[in-house]
Amino acid sequence: MSLAFRPSSLAPPGLVVDDVLSEPNRFVIKAHGATASCPCPTCGCPSTRVHSRYTRWLTDLPSAGKSVHLEIVARRFRCIASDCQGPIFVEPFGPDLVARFARRTGRLDCIVHHLGLALGGRPAAIFARRLMLPVSNDTLLRMVRRRARLRAEPLSAIGIDDWAWHKGHRYGSIVCDLQRRRIVTLLADREVATVEAWLRHHPEIMVIARDRGGGYGEAASRALPNAIQVADRWHLIGNASAALLDVVRKSPAFVEGLPVGWDKATIGSRRDHSR
Repeated sequence: MSLAFRPSSLAPPGLVVDDVLSEPNRFVIKAHGATASCPCPTCGCPSTRVHSRYTRWLTDLPSAGKSVHLEIVARRFRCIASDCQGPIFVEPFGPDLVARFARRTGRLDCIVHHLGLALGGRPAAIFARRLMLPVSNDTLLRMVRRRARLRAEPLSAIGIDDWAWHKGHRYGSIVCDLQRRRIVTLLADREVATVEAWLRHHPEIMVIARDRGGGYGEAASRALPNAIQVADRWHLIGNASAALLDVVRKSPAFVEGLPVGWDKATIGSRRDHSR
């Protein structure tokens, strides 16, 4: 039993296809919304009065080895309620069809999102080109970040350290969730009052990993006196290596066995460069 091909099958559900143009490298589908009336987003009153129209260009899933582009005629409606604060509104298509201000359909965005999750930025962009989905690595990463669902569980163990807004000039504080391995927030500076104020808003924190500096320790002691303060692994290893090098440099046997032209200052400078 043979089935007739319908051009409307190329377009996402919710659109009425007006025309399909086949070009050498792509299909162009001209369509418009299927609904005759739309509810006002402000008052909810349905309206059939069309104020104006404009064209939206969208990219859809490829078909038959060609890219598919949608040329949708979107309508602006005028609300019929006299007391409505938003008299003119745009025809909504729904997030499954196309999100507001989007340039790709919802089903294409879903594929792009999964490519970014599976392969990352640059590898996913290369693979997407082979699938005839021209997206950049920045777009893939931006899509993954936009759809990331942050867990709502309270914080229990955090790590806090300073980081540079402008290296050598301006520094802030970075707070990380150690259980979920993600950044929680970036504080504007590393002052004790700033860190203390943020910690007071999170009394559920039980463990604070920090450096050996006194500022973060003082802020944690004031805001969360019952929280356990620990030194993070990076600073422990760094302090241990520095102490080991100091002991070795002070050893007479080590000094006598140095190569010609080396001294303690040379060892110290090489240690600083190795960091």
